Amino acid sequence: MRELTLAGALLDPLLAADPVGPRITFYDNATGERIELSAVTLANWAAKTANLLRDEYGAGPGSTVAVLLPAHWQTAAVLLGAWWIGATVDVSGQSPAEVALCDADRLEEADDLVADAMGEVAVLSLDPFGKPVPDLPAGVNDYATTVRVHGDQIVPEPDPGPALPGLTAAEALAAAHRVADERGLRPGERVLSTASWDTADAVIADLVAVWAVGGSLVQVANPDPAQLPRITETEKVTRVLP
Repeated sequence: MRELTLAGALLDPLLAADPVGPRITFYDNATGERIELSAVTLANWAAKTANLLRDEYGAGPGSTVAVLLPAHWQTAAVLLGAWWIGATVDVSGQSPAEVALCDADRLEEADDLVADAMGEVAVLSLDPFGKPVPDLPAGVNDYATTVRVHGDQIVPEPDPGPALPGLTAAEALAAAHRVADERGLRPGERVLSTASWDTADAVIADLVAVWAVGGSLVQVANPDPAQLPRITETEKVTRVLP
């Protein structure tokens, strides 16, 4: 019997309910960046990432993918992509991994995590225009360059491993629903957050829980308290996460 991946459990209902409405809107108050992704666009990025991880790096069930990235729309696509192929995502930076995706500041840390497995490292510039990371060492992959050649459709893994360390997709989804219930999150909420996604609990509470109830996330990096009221009004935010 086919088991649903966490990516499928989140994206399938969002795509069915409203494929073109915003599902993640990313602001960086330090740079003025604003990028908005619909469920369709998010799914396309996630599928490209999944195909990259599976076809080029050999990741899948039984693989650990270390994600050493800030809370960002590209990070959301990376998480979904890893879940779609049944890999386990570790955001703690503490566990050995077969593949690591990081920004340039955490390249040395990523190298250490994949050293025992002689694994792969891909570096994200997080540039809004998809510019590559300059001056990467030999043997290190540039995410923006490699991901764009992969297809935007994916055959999900029928027998996925844990989505997060020690948690199956079903358990992670159940945990997300518990958080949503505790916070009183309702379907269709427009949720603003400045939280980081650097623990499994944070990923569940501050990302997965929003999508699990059919909500939309407004994620703000480098938050400027003077700008948040304007963003809240402009984006029609209904809930601000603590």
